[in-house]
Formats: sequence, structure tokens, C-alpha cells
Amino acid sequence: MPEDINTRVAKELALPLKKVTAVQGLLDEGNTVPFIARYRKEATGNLDEVQIRDVQTVAKRLQELDARKQTVEKAIREQNAWTPALEHALADATAMQAVEDIYLPYKQKRRTKATIAKEAGLMPLAKLVQQFPGAELKDRIGDFVAPDTGLADEQAVLSGVHEIFAEVIGENAGLKDWVRTYTEKNGHLTSKLKRGAKDKDPQKVYELYYEYDMPIKKVANHQMLAMHRGEKEGVLSSSITVDVDAVERFLKFRLVGQHTGFAADILTDAASDAYKRFIGPAIEREFKKNLFERASNEAIKVFGQNLYHLLMAAPLKGNVVLGFDPGIRTGSKLAVVDENGKFLAKSVIYPHKAPKYDPKAARETIIDLVKRYDVSIVAIGNGTASRESQQFIADIIKNDLPALKYVVVNEAGASVYSASDLARAEFPELQVEQRSAISIARRLQDPMAELIKIDPQAVGVGQYQHDLPEKEMSNEVDAVLETAVNQVGVNLNTASPQLLTHIAGLNNTIAHNIVAYRDENGQFASRTELKKVPKLGAKAFEQAAGFLRIPGAKNVLDNTDIHPESYAIAKSVLKMEQVQPGSDAKAKLSQVNVKALADELTVGLPTLQDVIESLGNPGRDLRDAEPGAILRSDVLSLNDLQIGMKLQGTVRNVVDFGAFVDIGVHEDGLVHISRLAKKRISDPHQVVAVGDIVDVWVVKVDKQRQRIELTMVEPNLDNQ
Repeated sequence: MPEDINTRVAKELALPLKKVTAVQGLLDEGNTVPFIARYRKEATGNLDEVQIRDVQTVAKRLQELDARKQTVEKAIREQNAWTPALEHALADATAMQAVEDIYLPYKQKRRTKATIAKEAGLMPLAKLVQQFPGAELKDRIGDFVAPDTGLADEQAVLSGVHEIFAEVIGENAGLKDWVRTYTEKNGHLTSKLKRGAKDKDPQKVYELYYEYDMPIKKVANHQMLAMHRGEKEGVLSSSITVDVDAVERFLKFRLVGQHTGFAADILTDAASDAYKRFIGPAIEREFKKNLFERASNEAIKVFGQNLYHLLMAAPLKGNVVLGFDPGIRTGSKLAVVDENGKFLAKSVIYPHKAPKYDPKAARETIIDLVKRYDVSIVAIGNGTASRESQQFIADIIKNDLPALKYVVVNEAGASVYSASDLARAEFPELQVEQRSAISIARRLQDPMAELIKIDPQAVGVGQYQHDLPEKEMSNEVDAVLETAVNQVGVNLNTASPQLLTHIAGLNNTIAHNIVAYRDENGQFASRTELKKVPKLGAKAFEQAAGFLRIPGAKNVLDNTDIHPESYAIAKSVLKMEQVQPGSDAKAKLSQVNVKALADELTVGLPTLQDVIESLGNPGRDLRDAEPGAILRSDVLSLNDLQIGMKLQGTVRNVVDFGAFVDIGVHEDGLVHISRLAKKRISDPHQVVAVGDIVDVWVVKVDKQRQRIELTMVEPNLDNQ
């Protein structure tokens, strides 16, 4: 009897069956992953979100595999071709490709040359060939000549038999599997410049792949993605190469064995043709598809990791910020926002050479805004004229405003937000560039709240993200946003609809209903008031309530990540230990025998541990533990960099070949994977994450190409 889905999932993920079954049951009941991970730890045995999503993903894949097997079995049975051998083969198939290989000979297809040959009555002759008869085979060929069926002569008969064998061999699952395995072990991926395509690559972006040859098992993911893009742009052509003679020798051995003669020659020629026309091209398509899927999956995973760390960057709280969107021809746009991100003032200045060049007025405007609104930090976008803008602000700090600091903000996606319907609705009276300056300032204050408004693929982390499969990319983005937003939690009285949409149990309609209710009735006084919001039912409340905070609520538990279902437990703990939530509780509750208390209250140990942790940290924000932005008062240029110079920078992007670090120069420097650590590593994420503050040393500066090579391994300058 076949194993059930949960058993197979447990085996594949090396997880206890009990935990997998519990997760599947909770998911089937409509519970969200964040809710299960946070509030159902006893049931799942403390599985985290990644493990729960893995269970969800593998179960879905296995369910789709089983469904396809059932469809294939039904189709073959309808042809009265079902056999015990097929039953065993289908049962043993563990991948969708294996199922499709089994089904291929029975799949309804357009009329082929082989089909026409069968209809012309050549199957008896084909079966005779398989018996390897002697000289009499040639004498029998004439018996099948039939001009009225298209078999005008003996050559037409032989061509028809050839087509029958070529198709049968080409659809043989066992032979294809051998060729697949051989190709995987011995095949190469090659690429070359497409004929007449030089003009399509003027910057020689794909020069490395003009003459590329690499064993399939050694192809790096970023190389595959680069070749894929090069092919899409009409610059490159790629192929899978293998020793064709070796493959054909195997096919001959399997099909002919020690036989010789006319029949053996027919089968040998058909096998060679089957490989060239059917098996070879199919295997090539399959491997190129698999290599791209592998590279895409890894790139999507990297993008997800980078996006998560970008969202989880520490907010810069309690500061009035001046957003500075650099520009030349149309001027630089300024926007002041208060400590809570509220827009206060705007202006346009021309500090750089342009038709309206006026550095004196620009300087006076900056100084006036800083003093009038008590600005403490300038957030400068890292786009065009960023370095000149940094120099401009640094000069003002040095000569006029020594207490002021500036931060270079990655403005990727800010222009996308600024031109969106959301931005127009939020600031209908402002120009696109002025909205961008607001976005840059707010991104420094609360990265998550601002980035949530932007298409994640526009935020500039990862690699080749615009070439990746949309569905898989969208699923990863949704999962990352859901994880990050719920881990942090949101302020129910200030959160935007965009932020609320990603809270467990809520959707776009409910999120907008919450904001509409808030606008009409004033701020929420308690979590239970959520139940009055239209369309927010009991299930949505159960899933969402623990992730929604109300600072200043009468019930302090409403500003914690303790779920309302556990309020009774929390109150019992406070009463028994005679403490109030906050720092006093944290100190006193750290001395509690949690296991004994859990037994006394008849509550699960993980739940009680979370309750106690939350009572000691009401209103906590996980992001506060993350590294903050580097505040600068001076500026560097490429000319200032010296080999061996030590600098501090912020990791802006992590890819599979290294990390890009912002060191205060316009161009980010690359720390190659070989220079991230003293020991050899296979994944840059083992060492760094987006947003990390790191020490780096300058290895090489290419001023002509505007490239900087860095290392995180302190160089031994005495030996250089």
C-alpha cells in the first residue's frame, strides 16, 4: 500500500511524522504559517516558519505528483494498455519527469511519420525485424510495397520501418533515463556569441560567454542566469554537448547486442536517428530547463533572504529627517518629515551645475530647513549626483551645522513608489520627485513601513530578479513579507493598509476596512474592538490579533505579542509573581522556575516561555537589535581610496559570488566570496546579510570602470 503524503513529507524533510501531521492538520484548518509558528508550538514541536513552509511546499509537490500519476494511469487504462510493469514503474516514479517519460508512448499526439507507417500496415515487418531474421528479411520487404498506401517501393517501406523504430526508441523511458544520467555525469554546457550579434552587446556584458564550456555539474547559478539573459537578448546561443558516439554505442548494445546483419543495421540506424531527433533534443531542453530552474530557485531564495534583511533593518526612531533626492537638470528635491514620518515641508534646490545653478541659495535653504524643523539627519538618495550631494551636505556640516549628520539611503524603488497610484493618493498635490524625497526620508525612519509600498523586485537586492519565474518569485515575496511583518508586528493605530494586508489572517479588503473604521471612530482602544470591523470574523481575529499592537492601551497586554487566548495565563503569572509588565517583570520573571510554573498552570512550556518573554518586553521591536545606519559627516571619492585602507560600510546586496558594500563612495565595492572570510565558504549568507555593518579593506580601485574590490579579511600589509 502506498505511503500517505505526511509519511513521505516526513521522510523527505527528516522530520518526525507527528510534527508533520500536526502542521498539515493546522494548515488544513485554515491557519496561517506565522500563527502556527508563533502560537501553536506545542502542537508542532516548536517547528519554525521555514520548516512549516517546507512541509507545505513538499506536501503540495507530492500531491501534484500523485494527481498526475492518477491522470496518467486513467489515460493508459482507457487505451487498454495498462500492465503490471507500468503499475510498478508509475508507483516508483518520484519526479514529474519520470511520470511524463512513462506516459510519452501513450500520449495522444499529432500524426507522425511513424503513425502513417503503422497505418500503412508496416507493424508486422517491424516485429519481424526485432527477431533478427537472416537473409530472408530482404525478401519480405517487397511484400509490403503498396502504392495506394504511400509505400511506392522498397525504399519507402524501409523508411517507414525506420520511422516506427526511431519513434519507439525515442519514447523508451529506460533508454532516456540512461542518456539522462550519462549526460548529467559527462555533458557540458556551452555557449557562444550568436552569429551577427556583436552589435547587440556593445558593452561586452556577455563577453565571458562568447566561448564558454563547462561540465554540467560545475555550472554556477549566476553563469546560467547570465547565459539565459544573453539568449533572451539575442546575443548568445547555448547548447548541451556530450560524446554522441558513446551514447550511440550504448543504444546499439541495448537494442542490437551481438546481432549483425540487415536487421541489426536497421535498428542501429534508427537508434542513431532517435537520439539525434528525439532523445538528444529532449534531454538538452530538459537539462537547460533544470539548470535554469535550479539557478532561478537559488536566486529567488537569495532575493528572499536579502529582502527579509532589508525589511528588518533597524528603524531610526525619534529623528526629524530631511529627505534629499539628488538631481541636476530639474534640481534636487527636498522633503522634511517629523519623527513619525509626517510630511512637514518641501523645497527644490540647484546645488549642482545646471541651467538654474545656485549653490548659495541651495545652502541657505538647507540651513533654514534644518534649523526651522530641528532636523538631525539628512537622508541622501544614492542615485544620480549622489556623491556631489554628499559633498555639498558635508561642506555645510563642516562650516555651518556641525551637529548634523547624513546617511546615504538606497533609493532603489523610490521612483516606482513616487509614480504609483498609492503615492498619488497619499500626496496628490506633490510632484513625483518630491514624493520620492519623502520616501527616501521615511525609508531611513522605518524601512519596513516604506518598502512595503514598493514592488519588491524594484528594491535592488538579489540578481537577475526580473528574469526569474513570476509565480515562484511572487510566492517567495509574499512569504518573506508575511514573515517579516508578523515577526515585527504593527501598530494598529498607525499602520497603513499596505502593511496590514501582510498581517496573518488579513487581506486587502479587511486591511482597508480597519483603516476606514479607524478614520471614522478614532484610534482602537483594545484588540477586542477589532471584532467590530466589517468582514473581520472570528478566524481572522484569531490569526491576526497577536501581531497587532496598541501602544498606550489600557490593557498593557494589547501592546505585546501575547495572544488574547493567553491573556488569562499572563494575568495569572503577573498575579502569582506580583509584578507588572516591563523591566521590573523581566528581572523578576527571569528567576522563575518556568517548568514548575507551566505544570502548575497546566500550560505548554513553549507558550509560557513566550508569555514571560513578552511580559518583560512590552512593545518590543525585533529590529532594534539589528545594526543601524552609518551616520556620516564627511565624504569619500574614488580618488581618496588607497590600497589597504580600512573602512566601515553597509552591506547593500548579497549574491552567490559575494557581497556589495556601500563605503560612502558613489559605487558600491565588491567583496568576492573568496574574501569574505579566512576559511572557505560556499554561501556568502554564511557570513553577511543585507544591512550588516562591516569592516572592509580596499584591495583594488579601477577608476576607469568605476569598480572597487574589497576584502573583509584583514590584509597582512607587511608581506605585500
